[in-house]
Amino acid sequence: MNAARAYRSVQNETASKERLMVLLFERALEHIRTATKALDERKPREAVKPIAKATEIVIHLAATLDHKAAPALCKNLDRVYKFVIYRLTQAQARKVAPPLREAERVFAPIVSAFATAVAKIKP
Repeated sequence: MNAARAYRSVQNETASKERLMVLLFERALEHIRTATKALDERKPREAVKPIAKATEIVIHLAATLDHKAAPALCKNLDRVYKFVIYRLTQAQARKVAPPLREAERVFAPIVSAFATAVAKIKP
């Protein structure tokens, strides 16, 4: 195991649940960007795995929504997650990058906002 992977492993094992959520958001966004780059370079095979991983993470994020605690917020986030999943699926099926760019455009601000909110939580 290389040093970066070991550091990331320790970081993940000791992170709060909120920080783990931020890491999931960031990882999904990273996968979307990796897939976009692969499709831009006309390497659709290289986009398959990152699209699948991003989709899996966004599905997980949608499943963690607590609709009883914040119904309106969860309803809106659920719509965004469904849109992102739909666009990821379209990119995969058509092997083109524009749907990924649309997914990133709506997902990135949520990632940023959530990371900012979690950073303000005192340990």
